[in-house]
Amino acid sequence: MELNTIAPEVKKKNAKRVGRGIGSGTGKTAGRGHKGQKARAGGYHKVGFEGGQMPIQRRLPKVGFSSRKNDTARVRLGELQFEGNEEITIDVLKEKKIISHKAKEVKVFLSGELKEKVNLKGIMVTKGVRTVIEDLGGKITE
Repeated sequence: MELNTIAPEVKKKNAKRVGRGIGSGTGKTAGRGHKGQKARAGGYHKVGFEGGQMPIQRRLPKVGFSSRKNDTARVRLGELQFEGNEEITIDVLKEKKIISHKAKEVKVFLSGELKEKVNLKGIMVTKGVRTVIEDLGGKITE
């Protein structure tokens, strides 16, 4: 085996050279047709351009935006101090209008004081809140 006998496994195909005379088969207009914007060098339109007609993204009305990230409502520990708070669930907090009716999850954080024991069901809590509730004799269930 000599260096001059080595060849690649698959022969590379040369790129088609357009605009190199009538005998090449791709001469004169070089596959671009006759005249027009697309036949010119550097001539093309921007994305969404409709030839001067009002583009569809401007014809259609704007529709509102609602964030999907604000599903978790935040509740202070002091807000759990209300009548009938033996077992607190997300539905109880929605009835008392402590959280929005759109909220899907609730997390209680340490702010304010809690004087009575409470039982939380299906509500997330921080470490500090967990210690306060358990010290008062309450329970946190998932």
